[in-house]
Amino acid sequence: MTTASETDSGLAVFGEFAPDGQTAYDNAISRFRERNIVLPTFAQLRDPSTIPSPIVDALATVEKDAPDARNLFRVHWYNEHADAPGDNFPGFVDVPTHIELPSEMTGVDARIVLAFGNRFPMIRAHKVLAAYSCLVARLVTGRFDPTQNRAIWPSTGNYARGGIAISKIMDVRGVAILPEGMSRERFEWLERWTTNPDEDVIKTFGTESNVKEIYDACNELSLDPTNVILNQFSEFSNHVGHYAVTGPSLEAVFKHVTANTGGNLAAYVSASGSAGTLGAGDYLKDNHGSKIVAVEALECPTLLYNGFGDHNIQGIGDKHVPLIHNVTNTDLVVGVSDDSTNRLDIMFNTPAGKRVLTERGLDPVLVDMLVDFGYSSICNTLAAITTAKVMNLGADDVVMSVATDGSDLYNSDRERIMSTHYAGGFDERDANEVYENHMVGLPTEYLEMGEIERNRVFNLGYFTWVEQQGIDIPDFEVRRSQEWWAGLRGLADKWDTMIDSFNDATGASHG
Repeated sequence: MTTASETDSGLAVFGEFAPDGQTAYDNAISRFRERNIVLPTFAQLRDPSTIPSPIVDALATVEKDAPDARNLFRVHWYNEHADAPGDNFPGFVDVPTHIELPSEMTGVDARIVLAFGNRFPMIRAHKVLAAYSCLVARLVTGRFDPTQNRAIWPSTGNYARGGIAISKIMDVRGVAILPEGMSRERFEWLERWTTNPDEDVIKTFGTESNVKEIYDACNELSLDPTNVILNQFSEFSNHVGHYAVTGPSLEAVFKHVTANTGGNLAAYVSASGSAGTLGAGDYLKDNHGSKIVAVEALECPTLLYNGFGDHNIQGIGDKHVPLIHNVTNTDLVVGVSDDSTNRLDIMFNTPAGKRVLTERGLDPVLVDMLVDFGYSSICNTLAAITTAKVMNLGADDVVMSVATDGSDLYNSDRERIMSTHYAGGFDERDANEVYENHMVGLPTEYLEMGEIERNRVFNLGYFTWVEQQGIDIPDFEVRRSQEWWAGLRGLADKWDTMIDSFNDATGASHG
């Protein structure tokens, strides 16, 4: 049986040091010593109270979104909210910032709670954690030489930005690959952060649904051995990072919101994307028995119907099943329409929409917090409501999810959609109609995942990973076993030991 310690072939989960990795490792040590870069451990990102006080003190002078290596110690869920002008030097909070949506908004008795991803540094989205997980696992095992290798970051948006941010602050040449149809704000950010945008930002054909075109570009780049492809859809360090960091962070939120009331962590909901964030669901299921709910766009219902299509819920996966999706541990699939996410985004970010939400009984403070919901955050919310209805959950049940990023990444898209559907302006009549049709009406679909459906979806991945990308069938098949996934769980601890050794070797300052 393939195990989590196998390294340079097959699933390449990097549990051990690379047999030929000493030169790359030594070069990385030298580079990080010169640049005084200290790497945080996964344990520190899981519980920032364990970060050495000199680093925490130093962060008080470091802007959260600056390309400063000390911001690696902000790559976690515990950052303060700091969006006020001039207030971009946040400290840490005791509990990850989150929002609990009232039943007046959701229409269900179950408690729906989302942690805010836009508190993460540099890109204001939690995908920077996935990028760090993927690169640090290679660095400390001798599989990435920052003096020789380019880091290639394929994505449909935030992961590519996270990869470029991590690359820049580690003094690594990074290249982002993403579809040309993604939001203008993503490309504007990449132009500011890349060394040479004309070479370091590769725009592939299509939009959110065109993932294969990204893989084709990666395959072409991989012909140059100095390019290292950090494919979030197949890098198991993405899954492990979210299992080790995001899962316990969401657990901390759950314990906080139920401290005085008690409650049951009934389900965890996450749009599929690369399936990395779904790894947090594996943690919550292991420790709380919660159900795992994967979400996709109804306009591209791959998991629901083996379907295809295009949509605008930027950041979630399409027309394939990610290699790192633990499909046989998934309990429910929910499809959400991008028409809902588009229109609710307008409602949450316009004066008329906010007035209607307040008139319907929502606290104005909570209404103002909805600006922190981007498209996939709204998508997760609608899927969480559907989950509560399908599972017939009550007031003692909690559904956990994440608000991946904020609405500021979609201002240009909102303008485009407004001009198409509300050219005369978005008024209260429009807002009430959107609320009735897309919150109360909730046009979603779902599929409960029994053994047959789990195996159907699992088998669907064959066409991407075996036929197109050349994964060996035994390596593909072994992922069907929960025993194999359990073998991944200890990797974060192994990497932490290696990170400590790496930091000791660089002698970099903690201050």
